Amino acid sequence: MARGAVNPAEVRAAVAVVGEWLRDESVEKPGRAEIAAAVRGTARALAGDAPGHSVEVRVPPFVAVQCIEGPRHTRGTPPNVVETDARTWLLLATGLLGFEAAVESGALSASGNRAGEVARWLPIVPL
Repeated sequence: MARGAVNPAEVRAAVAVVGEWLRDESVEKPGRAEIAAAVRGTARALAGDAPGHSVEVRVPPFVAVQCIEGPRHTRGTPPNVVETDARTWLLLATGLLGFEAAVESGALSASGNRAGEVARWLPIVPL
């Protein structure tokens, strides 16, 4: 497998570990390592599915990836940024939350005219 490539089975397995918590927030929160594996796997899968450098997806403190074809960004703050917390990202990545609903609730920041294009590539691992 190429460097940076994602194993779809590993991503599905990582998401399955946190799936119950995503469906029900009252369930005990998984450990940091489990959340990190699911976040990194799904974000890197997005970058693989939608290669490019015009939108940066940030899920601090776990990962930031560039995706979506278009102009390449090289310095400073990118013009198109999608940023959210780990749980919100995983809800989006699994289809348990819609992109627009996340933006409207304030849980997801999407700046720049191309940021919304990420929605086209979601969900990554439907639950």
